[in-house]
This record gives sequence, C-alpha cells and structure tokens, in this order.
Amino acid sequence: MSEEPNEGVGTLFFELAGDLRLSMLARLNQKDYRLSQLASELDATMQEAHRNMTRLIESGLVSKGKEGELVLTSYGKTVVSLIPSYDFLYKNREFLLDHSLGDLPLKFVQRLGAFRNCEIVHGVMAILQRWKELYSSSDKHIKEIMAQVPLDLIETVSNKVQQGVKFSYIFSSNAVVPKGRTQLLQKVGWRNFITKGFVERRMLPDVSVMVIFNEKQGCVLFPNQKGEPDLNVMFYGEDPQFLEWCSDFFAYQWEMAGPFDENKLKHEV
Repeated sequence: MSEEPNEGVGTLFFELAGDLRLSMLARLNQKDYRLSQLASELDATMQEAHRNMTRLIESGLVSKGKEGELVLTSYGKTVVSLIPSYDFLYKNREFLLDHSLGDLPLKFVQRLGAFRNCEIVHGVMAILQRWKELYSSSDKHIKEIMAQVPLDLIETVSNKVQQGVKFSYIFSSNAVVPKGRTQLLQKVGWRNFITKGFVERRMLPDVSVMVIFNEKQGCVLFPNQKGEPDLNVMFYGEDPQFLEWCSDFFAYQWEMAGPFDENKLKHEV
C-alpha cells in the first residue's frame, strides 16, 4: 500500500501530485490571490481550496502576505520554475520511449521546459518545408547544427546570404552529402561567401541533436534509440526561451567544434 513520504524529495513530489495544487501554484506564479478568488477561478469549492492551500503553506511553497493575500515563497517560485521541464517530459513520454536525447549535456536537459510551447512537426516533407520557411524569413542570421545536407535548400540559403543574413553552421564529419552539392556550391559562389565572412562553418566528429534557428523561430530534432537523427519528427517553436535554448546549445557546440574539413565528408551519393 502506498503511503505519504515523510522525508526527502518524495515529500515535494507528493505535494505537487494534486492537479488543483499545481493549478494554484501556476496562478500564484502570475500574481497574488485571495483564497476566494483562487477558488472561483479554478472552479473549486472553498473547502477544497482551503484544504489544498493549507498543504501548500505547510510545505513552505506558499505564504500569506500582510493583507492576507497568498504569495509564492522564494522556495515556491524556484520549484514552479522547474515544473515545465517535468511537464514537457510527461507530455512527450511516448516520443521518448523510442527516441533519446543523444549526447545532450545535462545543463541542457535541465532546461527542457523551454520546449513546453513547441509544436511537433511530423513527416520529412513537412519538416523540409518548415526549414525552407525559416531560411526565407531570416533577417539577421541563420544558425544550424546538421547531420545531413539538404541539397534543395542551398539556393534558398545563398539568396538570404546575398541579402546580408549571416549563416553559421556545424556539420558532422560523417555527414553524407547529396550528389550535385559541389557543383551547386560553386554555382552560388559559396567559397566567396566564406572568404568575405558571410558564411562561417565548423565541424564535429558526430551530430546527434540537430538544431536550426534564426532570430524568430527554431527547430530541434532528436535522435532515435540508435543515435541517428530522426528526420520524421521535429520540435518547432517561436518562444523566446526556446530560441535562447537553441542559441546556447549552438554556442556550446561551436566551442567544441573544430575547423571545417571538406575532405572528411562522405562521398556524394
């Protein structure tokens, strides 16, 4: 028979187990409330609201202000800030049963709450279309970490570079490049872009988590259980926290990456 834990982090999870208590914490994270107001907005009886709020106060997550208003404590605010990461994991538990987070560093795993407002895009064609739209809508920069080279999008990117958009990318050294890439890069003057600093590039031994983003929107693709990037499922978002996650992860990988070596890429197929 399960019973309420009396010590350790289990006591915190127990307090967060009730839907009404979670809703109360979410509302209090936005502003202070009177208990009657909170009960009314959450469609709860005063008896239910009082019982659950008493638990939150006793656990140290909530306190009463000078005027009797309910406020999150510093401890409570910190706990609430971590809930989105667990919410993301729970909502995407089926995805994570047949995918992994690859070699994602712990500090980025701990920030997965930034994905909570992301849209999940399914299908290779739909994903490629989102990439094209992202490239086309860029005004300042495009940054990406890629394990595969989408030949059809090279001209789209080159057109944006010609318009003054800075393009920075990291390739996996074992990336398979499509047939015709070399000729197409020569056609658009890719080497000239690199020489002038409009395009910068680096290389990693392996890429398992793919990221593409600009100043407005971003995309992240995680690998399957074999560690191979899955081009059939993608997280797409425009939330500032998500874009910050993408930017920080790119900067982390950029520092880890070495010089770009064209000779390390697999033969065109």
